[in-house]
Order: sequence, then structure tokens, then C-alpha cells
Amino acid sequence: MDLKKYIAKVEDFPKKGIVFRDITPLMANGKAFSYATTKFTEFALEVDAQVIVGPEARGFIFGCPVATNLQLGFIPVRKPHKLPREVVTISYDLEYDSNTLCMHADSIMPQQRVLIIDDLLATGGTVKATIDLVEQMGGIVVGIAFLIELKDLKGRELLNNYNVTSLMEF
Repeated sequence: MDLKKYIAKVEDFPKKGIVFRDITPLMANGKAFSYATTKFTEFALEVDAQVIVGPEARGFIFGCPVATNLQLGFIPVRKPHKLPREVVTISYDLEYDSNTLCMHADSIMPQQRVLIIDDLLATGGTVKATIDLVEQMGGIVVGIAFLIELKDLKGRELLNNYNVTSLMEF
């Protein structure tokens, strides 16, 4: 299935000069969404994942169905003050700013095989911070899956030591 047919190109969003890849048409099409989550599920089986981790918020959209398909747990990665119990945090720099991500402190078990799923690989900052959180807690990142990879932004270069897949590239 050609998933690119279900990605809308939005010029100058969220600011002038940016080309935004809108995934909501794919999410709105049951066959395309099912195909994408099936491909992620196949990758999860290939890497023998024991748990799925997804960054807020679109990682939830794709990670939860995969976890359900395989009867695995899903662990959310959130922004500060969104998780109610003790958290581990990591701060990282963005192009013009910084960000902080959090996970519940008891969410990853030592040596647990983790698959990270997100919608988009751009510069790689968010996924690298997610990897660092998982590894800080003793988890083993066995794979990282993206719906879309923006090749020109070279985010994959941060992920050289990991098994990475993307369902489409722009």
C-alpha cells in the first residue's frame, strides 16, 4: 500500500518555510491506518519486543494498537506534570529551545526489550531523549519505528547503533 497517498502536505505550517506532513488523513482511513499498525506489529515481532514505548502524543496513536495487537504493555513518554506518580526525566536541546520528557520511574524493567514507536523522525532529538530515558532505567532498545522519516533532516544519524525502520520517507 502506498501510504504517501494518505499524507497531506501543508506549506508554511506551523511557520513560513516549513512543510508540515499531516498524518490525519492516514488516521482517518481505516485500511491505511490498519496497514501502518500491522507493519509496526510485524517489526515488533521481528525485534522480539516485550513492551512498546511511545512519545506524546502521536507515538500513542501508533504504539497503543501495536501493544494491543501483541498483548504487550504500552508506556507513554510525556511532557512534565502529565504523569501522576514518580517520574524519571531528561532534558534535551532543540534547534531554538529545549524540552523535557518524563516516564514513570517504575515503567521499564531492567533488561526489558523495548520498541519505540513514533510518527515522525526529523532531527532525532525527541527519540534520542526517549532512548536515553529507556536506557537510564535499564531497558534495551531493540528497535525504533517511524511512520515518516524526513531524510533531509538527518535524524537517523543520531540512531546509528539502533535498528530503525520507517514506513515512508520524504
